[in-house]
Amino acid sequence: MEKAGTDVQPEIAVDPQDAEPTPVGPPVIDARGLEKGFDDHIVLRNLTLYVQQGEIYGLIGPSGSGKSTAIHLMCGHLSPDNGTVEVLGRDPARFDAKIKRRIGYMPQGLILNPDLTVQQNVRFAAGLYGVWPWQRRRRVRRVLELTELWPVRKRATRSLSGGMQRRLALAAALVHEPYLLFADEPSANLDPILRAKLWEHFHDMSDHGRALLITTQYIDEAENCDRVGLMHEGALIAEGRPEELRRQAFGGDIVDIVVERQALDHARTVSSVEGVVEAEMPHDESVRVTVENAQVAIPMLIEELEESGATVRSVSQYQPTFDEVFIRLIEQHGGEHLASGQFRSNQSGGR
Repeated sequence: MEKAGTDVQPEIAVDPQDAEPTPVGPPVIDARGLEKGFDDHIVLRNLTLYVQQGEIYGLIGPSGSGKSTAIHLMCGHLSPDNGTVEVLGRDPARFDAKIKRRIGYMPQGLILNPDLTVQQNVRFAAGLYGVWPWQRRRRVRRVLELTELWPVRKRATRSLSGGMQRRLALAAALVHEPYLLFADEPSANLDPILRAKLWEHFHDMSDHGRALLITTQYIDEAENCDRVGLMHEGALIAEGRPEELRRQAFGGDIVDIVVERQALDHARTVSSVEGVVEAEMPHDESVRVTVENAQVAIPMLIEELEESGATVRSVSQYQPTFDEVFIRLIEQHGGEHLASGQFRSNQSGGR
């Protein structure tokens, strides 16, 4: 077999530095050093984050990590023990009616009237948010169709399943087309098709300048967000664009190289290449290399291996799953290894 030279076509992911820059301007949400405790239990520890106009910010973490408490502080339902937060330029404790009408809020629990029908509840929410009477019919139908509740619009809310009640809560939060949406686990217990449909709508909101702060236990949904904050035991332990978190967790980009014969000597060979952070041998005929920048390093890795007599069969950039990324970040932070099930996974597509 001939040696692989320029015929090797490496699969290279886009460098995160080439991604779109964070929008400039005053943040829609600006939280600094937020702390909250109940009795002797500290729920939130020194939370600092911001969300810009047109940005989807995902607050991701296992149950009990402080995500819902953070939203309650930002919505003004709770007051922080320490720290400050401004939303749309205001202290949430001092929101007036005009500001509240620019915000949509979907909680985890049902806060709608169980005796009203699905349609009546959304109409009531539209009225509370100041939607004009002649606009309500169109907007109510639009959000009920989005959440696939239009066929059951005349059913009493109490007769709905738990998943349908959550979809109704989301419809009520969206009916007034808010400038800022707080959604606490909006995709929980939804089938993959509906989940993808909702994320498509969230992206459309973002494209039209809306800001969204969304919490989730489905770590694969990090791919749908512009930036992600990882919560663990009340603390924000990592934050950044999805690709930045991958690099932070693994120390750079990961490149998998398959060669024709045993790779042990080749792992030593590539370790000397400029930009290589680490090289290991997961299988007899492959080398996994962590590099500072895959686009720069891959041509040099191929050249070094060929000069050492290796036959390179394939080169590809490995994309760690977010299960791997978040578990490693938590371990780096000093947390214990997460038990299976603390995070949830799904197969929804990325943005």
